[in-house]
Amino acid sequence: MLKTMAATAALAVALTGAADPVHAGDRTSAREGDDGVELSAVGTYHTDSFDSAAAEIVAHDPRTQRLFVVNAEAATVEVLDISDPAAPAKLFDLRAPGIEAADGSVVEEGAVANSVAVHDGVVAVAVEAADRTDDGWVVFFDTGGRALNAVRVGALPDMATFTPDGRLLLVANEGEPDDEHTVDPEGSVSVVRVNRRPAALTQDDVRTADFRAWDGDRELHPGVRVFGPDLSTGEAGTPGRVARNLEPEYIVADTSYSAHVVLQEANAFAVLDLRTAEFTDIVPFGAKDHLEPGNELDASDRDGGVRIENWPVYGMYQPDGFDSYRWRGRTLLVTANEGDTRDRSGYSEETRLADLVEETPLCEDSPRLRDFVADNDLGVTSLQGLADDAALGRLTVTSVEGLRADGACYEDVYAFGGRSFSIWTADGEQLFDSGSDFERITAEADPDHFNSNHTENSFETRSDDKGPEPEGVVLGEVSGRTYAFVGLERVGGVMVYDVTDPHAPFHVQYLNNRDFSAEPGTRGAGDLGAEGLTFIEGDDSPVQGVPLLAVANEVSGSTTLYRVDPV
Repeated sequence: MLKTMAATAALAVALTGAADPVHAGDRTSAREGDDGVELSAVGTYHTDSFDSAAAEIVAHDPRTQRLFVVNAEAATVEVLDISDPAAPAKLFDLRAPGIEAADGSVVEEGAVANSVAVHDGVVAVAVEAADRTDDGWVVFFDTGGRALNAVRVGALPDMATFTPDGRLLLVANEGEPDDEHTVDPEGSVSVVRVNRRPAALTQDDVRTADFRAWDGDRELHPGVRVFGPDLSTGEAGTPGRVARNLEPEYIVADTSYSAHVVLQEANAFAVLDLRTAEFTDIVPFGAKDHLEPGNELDASDRDGGVRIENWPVYGMYQPDGFDSYRWRGRTLLVTANEGDTRDRSGYSEETRLADLVEETPLCEDSPRLRDFVADNDLGVTSLQGLADDAALGRLTVTSVEGLRADGACYEDVYAFGGRSFSIWTADGEQLFDSGSDFERITAEADPDHFNSNHTENSFETRSDDKGPEPEGVVLGEVSGRTYAFVGLERVGGVMVYDVTDPHAPFHVQYLNNRDFSAEPGTRGAGDLGAEGLTFIEGDDSPVQGVPLLAVANEVSGSTTLYRVDPV
């Protein structure tokens, strides 16, 4: 994607950001005198289905003490009884195909359940059409499994959540293109007026928030990534390039009248006014400078060991799951900076640095790259040396960003994800980032399986591509303090941080319910691929007064409950 010189300069400022947040290296772990918490695994439910997305998203109903877990492989939501958390037991499935929607359509065979949300006895399941570029559905059940209704939503409904009062259901319609990139639906959010009467819903109760205004007169911030093939028709009333390009990934309803929506591939978030069902702003996250102290990374799977160092790389945060909380009257966003790429047969931005520079070299006059080569202790003595396997050659990067306006060379290198979690204001100012914590902590916990993948017991196989890959985060309050629980998709486990003071979070615990001595695909291997997390408050817990954390693990197909005990 070529840009003018002015646009390139603006993008660099937007991607790198101007905030001066607190980094992990600026503070220590659990502080003396501060109360903390301790996770301990209590019980696990196993689908015994390996690497098939058999446990993705999890929601809890405190009235019935049931968990609702998306099993994408079986296209169902499994309902688990957790009245005894040590022995979660399956009760039945929620199955959407065959259910008639309010508009007369019928959920088709081949439709896939992607997300589930529960509020006051109402279960909402986001269902993707058999052809994911077609519009999907939301199907409503009661907690006993009776189908109540369904309504049509946008293409690829990937996440659903209720507002705090339960009056609205919000659905992130990701609108991804097909594999050949010949069809690209627009991304949107469906705002469904549930009003505690799901059985009476009609299609008129569904409003759609889209991004078409940014195809018109509204100016898009240059840091918001809009790239790839443009399949817009140009016909009046049809979505333009921005509307098709932006893909809502995850929603947090901060209040009953406002929400924030992550646009992962675009490396941005949108602000949604629920009263009008309109987006009011799109804010870029920017990029993490891995040359900054505290922001080191291990960039190669062939560097001979654990090598967490500063490199001339920008990491686009690109969060997946996130949560929010109030601090001194302000809404703060807490993001799990996973990273994601557009990588399909019809279009791909993903490449390794060594392959990238074979076609288009790094810029010899780039001050950032030139200064690094001139003064580093990593044995890199030339720009060509950056492309060695033991340096950055193996690192997965984007071909879209960092390219000089004339297309002659790459001035900067941009990788996917922040390998961290961050805290942001609602205006996009970063208050905190965990820096290189996750790689350092996991390396210390189990150096033989540092940056392992989740489908095999390996060493460093993910260093070249998003590292431990933080997937989701959920917040919970225990004994008056606020904690962030971050799931690591690849090496596995949950990171716990005290975020009570967003300017001074600190690490509390890392617990990985995985056994590297057992073969992945067996129960003995434990949990693999942490995906969805739900915090169950003490007042809502089946163990009176004791909070629980529920984690759905995509690769192992297991759902594990943890006690969260104050210490």
